[in-house]
Amino acid sequence: MFYGLSRYFKNLLPKQLFYRGLLIVALPIIILQVTISVVFFDSLWIKTNIGMTRALVGEIKTFIDSYNRDNSDKNFIENTFEEYLEINVVYFENKEFSDLMNEKWYSPIDRSLRRELKSKNLKYWFDTSKFKDTVNLKVQSEKGYFEFFIPRERLTSTSVRLFALWITLPAVLIVAIAIIFLKNQTRPIKKLAEASRRFGRGEDVEEFVASGASEIRQAGYEFERMRKRILRHLNQRSEMLSGISHDLRTPLTRMKLQLALIKDKNLINRFSSDIDEMEKMLNEYLQFSSESNKEQTEEFEINDLIESIISKFNNDLIKFNKGEKFIFYGRKLSIQRCLNNLIENSTKFANKIEINFQKLKSNIFIYVEDDGPGIPIQERENVFKPFYKIDKSRSQKSSSVGLGLSISSDIIRSHGGKIELGESKFGGLKVLISLPF
Repeated sequence: MFYGLSRYFKNLLPKQLFYRGLLIVALPIIILQVTISVVFFDSLWIKTNIGMTRALVGEIKTFIDSYNRDNSDKNFIENTFEEYLEINVVYFENKEFSDLMNEKWYSPIDRSLRRELKSKNLKYWFDTSKFKDTVNLKVQSEKGYFEFFIPRERLTSTSVRLFALWITLPAVLIVAIAIIFLKNQTRPIKKLAEASRRFGRGEDVEEFVASGASEIRQAGYEFERMRKRILRHLNQRSEMLSGISHDLRTPLTRMKLQLALIKDKNLINRFSSDIDEMEKMLNEYLQFSSESNKEQTEEFEINDLIESIISKFNNDLIKFNKGEKFIFYGRKLSIQRCLNNLIENSTKFANKIEINFQKLKSNIFIYVEDDGPGIPIQERENVFKPFYKIDKSRSQKSSSVGLGLSISSDIIRSHGGKIELGESKFGGLKVLISLPF
């Protein structure tokens, strides 16, 4: 139960560090402001308003009682009331008011005024919203009714506005400072994340200059050291493979020349086939090992790229279902080679091929399906290993050194994507490629 609640509240939290930090700062301030406001309104403002309303209703009751005395000087009472209490009074003799009162249950002024008038056993009518700065009150007496025009400030304290301003401005100021501070703190993290993302996708990344807090700078330094080590390793590998290529090609060429001197044609064909396979294996291995190291990223349209690859096969059995037009940023030649490998594999072992492209949220998906023999579930992880071949489940229509899927997987992963194998709707192999953008 507690685990479920913890997971639920965790899912409610913002995903980004900036908004999480802002929530940590803002939430206590909001709770504190609400608490102070509740205490203020309950213990100070509302009680003050009740006291003011009670005093006002008492004055009105006193006025009415004095006015209704037979020997009273009514003009003197009216003038005194208006002069000292700033309340205008109009008396309607031998009349009763019949206006329907529109009370507002949510208004503290209405509630307190109604409560005090009832406590004095007065027949009343009032409207607190008709005039901006004045409250209209009617009170029935024995021979008529009085209509009072009361300044709103006699019923409610104006200090609430100052108090609201007093508690709001510091909160806004603190939150603004927190936003500026958090932006400055998260900016180096975003820069580091962006540099890591670009480097992971094989893009050229300039030397990363670390900034921010000491922990962030340390992470930046370590990233830069790691980037240099990887680049140095890749360069060393490329140089080593170039040397291996030169050293192996020379004996292969010499073997071909010696083979030409042999008169036995059967022997020549057998050895020639082995040498060609060795040469092909060498070329593909070198290409696999050094793929995309120096290729620049660029913008290209996915649908156009797939169509250009399909046109090279000149195969009417290949069907392509276009998606919406989409410009992708990556290594075009590498993506082209990956898709070419997948389609070429399908043409070797299948008669029906279908390619689909679609864009969903922040990823693009490319599906290559065929009606070939497929790949058993237990072998789908192994086929991505270099030089791994499945002779049992696929026919030997053409020679292969087992690098097609390895190269395709390496290309997709270098772009931050995934490549997965499954069962096609045609009963063969389904290759799913997902690439973030």
